[in-house]
Amino acid sequence: MNIFKKAYCRIFQTVFKIAIPLLPYRQPKILRSVNDCADILIGANISKAFIVTDRGVIDCGLCDALFSALDDADIKYCIYDKTVPNPTVSVVEDARNEYTANGCSALIAVGGGSAMDLAKAVGARIVRPKKSLNKMAGILKVRKKLPLSIAVPTTAGTGSETTIAAVITDETTHRKYAINDFPLIPKYAVLDYKLTLGLPKTMTAYTGMDALTHAVEAFIGRSTTKKTRKCAVDAVKLVHENLKTCYDEPTNADARRNMLFAAHYAGIAFTESYVGYVHAIAHSLSGRYGLQHGMTCSTLLPVVLESYGKATHKKLAVLARECGIATDTDKASVAAEKFIAWIRDMNEYLGIPKGFAEINEADIDDMAKYADKEGNPLYPVPKLFGRKQLKQIYYKVKS
Repeated sequence: MNIFKKAYCRIFQTVFKIAIPLLPYRQPKILRSVNDCADILIGANISKAFIVTDRGVIDCGLCDALFSALDDADIKYCIYDKTVPNPTVSVVEDARNEYTANGCSALIAVGGGSAMDLAKAVGARIVRPKKSLNKMAGILKVRKKLPLSIAVPTTAGTGSETTIAAVITDETTHRKYAINDFPLIPKYAVLDYKLTLGLPKTMTAYTGMDALTHAVEAFIGRSTTKKTRKCAVDAVKLVHENLKTCYDEPTNADARRNMLFAAHYAGIAFTESYVGYVHAIAHSLSGRYGLQHGMTCSTLLPVVLESYGKATHKKLAVLARECGIATDTDKASVAAEKFIAWIRDMNEYLGIPKGFAEINEADIDDMAKYADKEGNPLYPVPKLFGRKQLKQIYYKVKS
């Protein structure tokens, strides 16, 4: 990256950091049970809700309690169960049309990050009917209050119930991009660990490491605050203490509850302090090849952290010591290396691949271009990478 672009990126990030206290960040109100959703809708005079989920969540019975609560309260609802991983523009438009055709006036997302991203994007298109999704990519381009929205996460990873982002894939260009604006933050979030008890081991692994990635990238960035640093540290410690237990003992209530809050705290951290090149590269890979987001982030995380080098040693050392991975007497560089080694050990334990056979060398230039566009100047990364350096990371995870 040339010196002028570096200067531009750092100036942009500095201005954004200064503005953080002035921006209308908020956190959703926490509900402990889906049964509370009915009371919320009644209080808001909502007569018909639009439930965004997928067929797997329906078939597992994870929506049954919500359906019963709404039926008992005589609240009508329309079910949209066509959510796909890495939701696309066409799926957003299909869901929006059903929302409008059925006269709905509230959004309830039940599922993982894909369901919540889809619901947010549907809300954005409802309030911005003349503005296409790609015109809303970037930051602060929605600028209108969305319909009342409730997020019900059934995975412990994305933290999307706390964030200003909706990540969408354009299926024609294979480009994955984020829409970031404050109205996208759901008004309510249901954190009920019982909804995560049936999560398959693979998804437990992917989503748990996704939460770790959010927390680590937020913590090592240059736009942290006292609040986001605390949330990130709390999230990393919870992952360190509970993810293996969730993986080995899927019905362990305490571990499941703790992982749900790990994802939530990580979501708070990265909503205000942003992520970094792990996400920029992961989005390009999942947009191009349809790879699962959390798995992609997990594979990339130790590779990108090593690429940052000494720029992250002090902060990674803090995380390593907080988790008991390193001691107070370890040098920062040694503690950082131990933390990265722990991530690699976790990936191996959880069955996460070290690389991607899907990567086609002919695609790397385009993907690096998209990662560069996403990451620079927005992400306050500890060390700036240009396209040439980003391309090197794709080669490191190409198998």
